[in-house]
Amino acid sequence: MSHGLPIDEVAPAPVPTPDPGAVLDTVVTLITEVIGEDYAVGLDIGLETTFQEDLELESIEFTALAERLMEIYGDRVDFMGWLAEMDVDAIIAMTVGELVGHIEASLGAGSGAVEV
Repeated sequence: MSHGLPIDEVAPAPVPTPDPGAVLDTVVTLITEVIGEDYAVGLDIGLETTFQEDLELESIEFTALAERLMEIYGDRVDFMGWLAEMDVDAIIAMTVGELVGHIEASLGAGSGAVEV
């Protein structure tokens, strides 16, 4: 007696959807690593936090964050392409929530995040 699909038919693996909390947690962890735990201790980093005004991220720190994002998400999230489409004012005003939204949208078309 056979149960399930015939041997020559394999059910497709379900596509994991990104957990918004997990993506935010990953981004906050990476930001904390980039700016340093001592500086991050006094900050409440959330979706509305801005990289420029709230975190005062320098360009070198932003680059380090981009590199860490690429290490974790690889080509599943085109961070550099996304930034290239923005003007300078949009990049300066960018929030953590916008970055999280981009990651979620990118992963929604593929697979889930890797834990840090």
